[in-house]
Amino acid sequence: MLIGEQTAEMIKMRIGSAWKLEKELELEIKGRDLVAGIPKTLKLSSAEIREALSETVTQIVEAVKQALEQTPPELAADIVDRGIVMTGGGALLRGLDTLLKEQTNLPINVVDDPLLCVVLGAGKVLDNVHLYDRILMKSMHD
Repeated sequence: MLIGEQTAEMIKMRIGSAWKLEKELELEIKGRDLVAGIPKTLKLSSAEIREALSETVTQIVEAVKQALEQTPPELAADIVDRGIVMTGGGALLRGLDTLLKEQTNLPINVVDDPLLCVVLGAGKVLDNVHLYDRILMKSMHD
């Protein structure tokens, strides 16, 4: 079945998850049957979408673990005490916080508005680029 990018995003937002849900969700979608070439309606479950997202979710978990392994001891102590703060679009995926907590044994905190948080943070950096000179990537200055 062929669907558009907007439909895929809508499916992910409505029924996508990284962790088994207490009550699995279903969603009826419309697309084009690639074999017959005609429009078709299909019912998807959150379990099917979770399986489809599993490779990407695993990459996220592994990236978090790798970042934690490279974290300086002083910062690691703060993370153990305060936990990991999730921002951005990935924080909106149902159950990703639960999965990360399970995989890292650390507290996971999702901010109230993950998307807005990213934009506001980027704006603060742009307003004060000179303060962040040492941590910004070299390629940004070239």
